[in-house]
Amino acid sequence: MPVPWFLLSLALGRNPMVVSLERFVGPQDAARCSLGLSCHLWDGDVLCLPGSIVSTPGPVLVPTRLQTELVLRCHQETDCDLCVRVVVHLAVQEHWEESGEEEKFEGAADLELEEPTNASLQAQVVLSFHAYPTTRCVLLEVQVPAALVQPGQSVGSVVFDCFEAAVGAEVRIWSYTQPRYQKELNVTQQLPALPWLNVSADGDSVHLVLAVSEEQHYSLLLYWNQVQGPPKPWWHRNLTGPQTITLNHTDLLPCLCIQVWPLEPDSVRTSFCPFKEDPRAHRNLWRATRLRLLSPLTWRLDAPCWLPAEVALCWWTPGGGPCQPLAPPLPQENVTVNKANEFPLLKGHPNICVQVSSWKKLQLQECLWADSLGPLKDDMLLVDTRGPQDNRSLCALEPSGCTPLPSRDSTRAARLGEQLIKDLQSGQCLQLWDGDLGALWACPMDKYIHKRWVLAWLAFLLVTAALILFLFLKKDPVKVAARGRAALLLYSADEVGFERLVGALASALSQLSLRVAVDLWSRRELSSQGPLAWFHAQRRQTLQEGGVVVLLFSPGAVALCREWLQDGAAAAPGAYGPHDAFAASLSCVLPDFSQGRAPGRYVGACFDRLLHVDAVPDLFRTVPVFSLPSQLLDFAGALQGPSAPHPRRLEEWAEQVSQAMQPALDSCLQFPGAPELRRGMEPGAGNWI
Repeated sequence: MPVPWFLLSLALGRNPMVVSLERFVGPQDAARCSLGLSCHLWDGDVLCLPGSIVSTPGPVLVPTRLQTELVLRCHQETDCDLCVRVVVHLAVQEHWEESGEEEKFEGAADLELEEPTNASLQAQVVLSFHAYPTTRCVLLEVQVPAALVQPGQSVGSVVFDCFEAAVGAEVRIWSYTQPRYQKELNVTQQLPALPWLNVSADGDSVHLVLAVSEEQHYSLLLYWNQVQGPPKPWWHRNLTGPQTITLNHTDLLPCLCIQVWPLEPDSVRTSFCPFKEDPRAHRNLWRATRLRLLSPLTWRLDAPCWLPAEVALCWWTPGGGPCQPLAPPLPQENVTVNKANEFPLLKGHPNICVQVSSWKKLQLQECLWADSLGPLKDDMLLVDTRGPQDNRSLCALEPSGCTPLPSRDSTRAARLGEQLIKDLQSGQCLQLWDGDLGALWACPMDKYIHKRWVLAWLAFLLVTAALILFLFLKKDPVKVAARGRAALLLYSADEVGFERLVGALASALSQLSLRVAVDLWSRRELSSQGPLAWFHAQRRQTLQEGGVVVLLFSPGAVALCREWLQDGAAAAPGAYGPHDAFAASLSCVLPDFSQGRAPGRYVGACFDRLLHVDAVPDLFRTVPVFSLPSQLLDFAGALQGPSAPHPRRLEEWAEQVSQAMQPALDSCLQFPGAPELRRGMEPGAGNWI
């Protein structure tokens, strides 16, 4: 039954008209012959091997002309694909003897006077189809009865249904026999494209222009084509007449596709993805991709599209340059997005990071120290490699490469080679990985750092004696400056994602000359002492040493502050959790602010997009309040004071920390209820004291 195919009708001209295409139901290919012939389609495709031309043994059946026709193959009533039907016209070719041209023409004239041959003819006709990236060959067996065998005359045709093809594709079709008696026939056809849909760019905008008739009703869907799982709809509208849809260039992704279909029964949908090769789309894809560490031994890559990416582990040494790839243990293969993956490790370590690369370019990096494992450690990674016949070699991973142990080189690992081997043999090193190819060990270096400087301190003892005496006589802040300022982080444990964000910030601050205290790293003390006693002890020690208390404001923290400011009374002992140091601290923090003792001793901070600075109550804005990570440089400067490192080094640190914090911040923004909670915390959302 013919059905109108709206999309093809639009493609055939500027003024759309109703075009009917024949529709047939069924996924199987089929063949049929004209009257008098019999034919059979071989099951499955065959090899596309035309072979060389051979001489005819007598009258043979050969293809003489090819015709194509567009039809619809429907798997279900409303699920149809564009298909190319091929009609092969056949004729009997007479047998030519090896003689001169004159004898051939005379023989041809004589054959026209002869009676038809009594024997029937059979031929194997091959149809070869190519439309990038698809190539197919099918084999048709055709038999002509003796009554129709007349040399030089057409005997009928065979019809093949059908080769599926995409709208706008260029298809090429060849036909020949096996064996081949003549040059193969071929036809090239450009299937109708979609001239009524034009994609154009204008600055930062992309326009989808649909030039259809004024009366045409149709539906337009923009969706993300997923490699794993069903397509994910993004934007859908029912439209009438010509339309221009404007997209921002930041919305483009390689998997962003367009689907159009008419608003009528039995309509056929067609889809195409115009941004597969768009450089802007690929840049946006990587900006939207997030690498998340779900636990010390599990990771996940979240992305709206499939990524041509590889994942690897690396080892990050404090102050030792870029993260160094570890080989093995992760296979360098295409990564599966939106799926949890496990590290092939025995133990987690804060110096281990995950790198995601594409076309040999590093795109993403996430480290375990950002997942509440504490700050980076000055450990030496030993690589134990096992070769054939149980041959083993040991080397220490350094910025300059992997130094064999023992070694006479002048590197740090070479000088401590014998001690490191003894530490490994005595069980002082932590085994991170063990496989068929080798093992990885992390050996602590703290004791060697102390020994290394013993002689230097003795040599300068007389010179430093006066300085040490001077430091003891000076006020406490001067003593603290020599060994790093103390920083106590207080926050409200709104949800697990926010704790990961705080852990990432605490680990980052530990890389500077700061001694960071945070309840995440003191769970055992919190459980034994209780949050109130733990906070009092930490606050007293931090302020006595000239340190600073950092209040990390979140929507939950602001809500707690509002309750205290409005009620004017302390919470009941059971009003906060066993690990909630922030709620316990308000009874001491609020008096410091209300009595003017906070400046110089407290600093406030909140996180971009999670809470606006103006949402922090006015009482707490008597001290500097920074928005992170956008004001990370100023925040670090306020914590360190005059002992801050060189500005360029601080900028590099801020850039690395900002990248490391971004996945944890995005995770906080995605947890259920976050949008409503943030709206309640926006400036002007309530009356603040």
